[in-house]
Amino acid sequence: MSPSIQTVSGKIFDFENPTPDMVCIEDIAHSLAYLCRFTGHSSEFYSVAHHSVLVSEILPPNLQLVGLLHDAAETYVGDVSRPLKAMLPEYEVIEARVWRVIALKFGLPEDLPWQVKQADNVLLVTEKRDLMVETDRTRESWAGFAAVKPLPKKLERWTSWMAKKIFLERFHSF
Repeated sequence: MSPSIQTVSGKIFDFENPTPDMVCIEDIAHSLAYLCRFTGHSSEFYSVAHHSVLVSEILPPNLQLVGLLHDAAETYVGDVSRPLKAMLPEYEVIEARVWRVIALKFGLPEDLPWQVKQADNVLLVTEKRDLMVETDRTRESWAGFAAVKPLPKKLERWTSWMAKKIFLERFHSF
C-alpha cells in the first residue's frame, strides 16, 4: 500500500502518486486554518491560512491566487520550519511533488514567482515582529532579513474558524 493520508473531506491523498482529483480547496482551507505557523512557537495561535490570505493581499491581482495557495502543500505534508526543511532534501522532493499537483489542479505555475517569495518574506518579518519573542540570539538569527520591511499594521487575531472562512471567501473571489 502506498503512503497516504485521509483528509477532512474523506479523500485519500497518496504521497507517491498524487493526482489533482485528490486535492480539494475545502481540505486546504480547513487544514491551513488549523495549522499554526512557526511550528506552534508563536506568542499566540496564528494559522497558515491567515498568513496565506495576507500574502495574497499584498500581491498584484495576477499573483493573488498563487499567493493564497503558496503554502497549500502544507495541507498534506505539514508545516516544517525553514531551517529544518533545509536539512531534509527528501522532504523538499515530496513537498515539490505535492505542489506540482496543486499547481496543476488550480492552473498555477510550478515555480513560485519571485514576487510571491518576496511577499512571503514580508509576512515572515511582520509575524516575527508581532508574534515572536526577541532576544540578542534571535536578532542574530534573523539578520538575513534586515532589508525586508514588515507591514506597517500590526497583525489581527483570527480564530481557526475565521481563517478558514476568510481563506475560502478569498479563493472564491478569483
